[in-house]
Amino acid sequence: MSDLMAAEKALIRARIRNARSEMSEQSRLHAREGFTTQLVALVESLGASRLSCFVPTATEPDVSGFLEWAKAAELDMLFPASRDDGYLDWISPSGSGHRSGKFGIREPLGELLPPGAVEHVDLMLVPAAAADLSGNRLGWGRGYFDRTLEALTHRPPVYAVIFDTEVFDAVPVEPHDAPVQGIVTPKRTLTFSA
Repeated sequence: MSDLMAAEKALIRARIRNARSEMSEQSRLHAREGFTTQLVALVESLGASRLSCFVPTATEPDVSGFLEWAKAAELDMLFPASRDDGYLDWISPSGSGHRSGKFGIREPLGELLPPGAVEHVDLMLVPAAAADLSGNRLGWGRGYFDRTLEALTHRPPVYAVIFDTEVFDAVPVEPHDAPVQGIVTPKRTLTFSA
């Protein structure tokens, strides 16, 4: 990665971290409702019954309302668990309860599955710092999702879940950055051509 590209990515990430940290509680609650509406509609439109999602950190999009709906709808869910080698394992939750995983990220308790387990889902919902209108995703710089997606034999549709202000005309992209097939925000869902 060139120094200029690294600096550009770092600047975008810093601005997004700052904007997210300054969001009011009311804005977060409103966004949570929007994410729930958009994600439920996406799952229903795809007829998805097996999907992967993330347990949000304090500053990530709050998808907890959607996760409650998915549990009530008895969807088969997988959640990422970071590994030391830079790839993601997947957790099939066993009920309630969480543990602190790598980097202090909450992970549900349950059966730990290998990286390829996600090949069998109908839809992947992934966190991101930003994404653009061409389907490029800017993550947080550790490359876990990029490496995992690149290693898959079968890649299900992947949608980045971000706030509306994090949709750009273009984000800096490198060959190793895995694209997404869509973006979900509190106000809209965008699907890109394959």
